[in-house]
Amino acid sequence: MVANKALGQHWLNNRAILNEIAGLAAEGSAWYHSEKTGVEIKNQDVHICLEIGPGLGTLTSSLLRRFDEVIAVEYDDKLAGNLPKSFPGKNLKVINADILKFDFSTVRDKYVIAGNIPYYITSPIIEKVLTAPNLPERVVLLMQKEVAERIVSSKETMLSLFVKNRAEVMPGPVVTKGEFTPPPKVDSQVVIFEPHAPIVGEEVFRLIRIGFSAPRKKLTHNLVSLKSKVELGQVFNDIGINVGARPGDLSLADWQKLSKKLES
Repeated sequence: MVANKALGQHWLNNRAILNEIAGLAAEGSAWYHSEKTGVEIKNQDVHICLEIGPGLGTLTSSLLRRFDEVIAVEYDDKLAGNLPKSFPGKNLKVINADILKFDFSTVRDKYVIAGNIPYYITSPIIEKVLTAPNLPERVVLLMQKEVAERIVSSKETMLSLFVKNRAEVMPGPVVTKGEFTPPPKVDSQVVIFEPHAPIVGEEVFRLIRIGFSAPRKKLTHNLVSLKSKVELGQVFNDIGINVGARPGDLSLADWQKLSKKLES
């Protein structure tokens, strides 16, 4: 089947890479240990994998070997209709739906999420899965390498701060563009998320949004609507933040300290 570029469809066919993604979904960091030692480690607690955008089912095949049930959410009508035919007798449930509108609360038991996601909706998908009412145990997503690097980098962005507030995050393997059909313009990378309850509240993110209103400017410039530059300079000194810092220089903990100090 010809890929629909408008839907960001690029098929990954390298079985070793697909098995690696499935292994990370099933076992997390323990997968690396099992690959190095030859001792297979199976996750006995999570039996369901929700796959985002299964497409032709190449990753689905690897997931079905590691999970008792795979719930595949596919937006493309034709692909959703054809997918069950590729896996007769397997415990595969295909849902023809937009993942951004999918109700995660319909998954009743513990589950993990995996998928090769479209580049153009990467951020909305991450936000959706990390704010699900029933958080997954683990999320393993193959995404544009540049976005993956922004998420795990110490140079923060709005996206990286959002992610680090709601999950432990680890970089996974890089997948070069030549592994896909048709090949995208850029390389991809796997990112592993282990979701948890938010560390900071919405009041901190209100401040972060103001701070990132002009990401390249000094933070004191962006926050002058809250206090004068002189007052901000004193606040920064009190909590150990460089007065010349830009928004991306502050960690989530720094933003939390700054929010508390500005409220006092």
